[in-house]
Amino acid sequence: MKNTCAPCIAQAILQDAETGLRWAMRDYAPLVRGVLRRILPGRERDVEECMADVFVALWRNARHLYDTDTPVRAWLIVTARNTGINRYRALQRRQEIPLTEELAQTLADLPPDPTGDAADLVGALVAAMDPPDRDIFLRKYYLLQSGREIAEALGMSVASVNTRLSRGRERLRRQLKEGGYSHA
Repeated sequence: MKNTCAPCIAQAILQDAETGLRWAMRDYAPLVRGVLRRILPGRERDVEECMADVFVALWRNARHLYDTDTPVRAWLIVTARNTGINRYRALQRRQEIPLTEELAQTLADLPPDPTGDAADLVGALVAAMDPPDRDIFLRKYYLLQSGREIAEALGMSVASVNTRLSRGRERLRRQLKEGGYSHA
């Protein structure tokens, strides 16, 4: 059964964790690996460890995802991105890999929050966006695609992509301020 529906995967994990996780990995492992490889280039062992962490988190959060009807694909992208950035930061503290300009900008867009609550909130707000805005944000800030790549993939103009990103960032800033993150 290829491309199992997202709520079905969460339900399958709840009913039979082994089968549900096997379906999730079959359908989403390439996507999760792609997100992690963009954040941790040339660090295949770290990518594999982060992948395991992401799918363990999926197993642990299956009930919540199912109950809230959260899109599993979007949740996995956000979780992979956050897991990869956490690993990246840990490696950066040890000065093992250089910071790329694009990743530096992605990290700079996150509000400073040592607890990680703001990053989780941003991820939830992005996951709740309507298409195509959600797709644009996921591609730009989680898959680290350029405006041109996003425009080509979604059949839009680069100007339209940039306008939607600008408006979406402003909407996220407002939502973060309303959520108590006034430094956003």
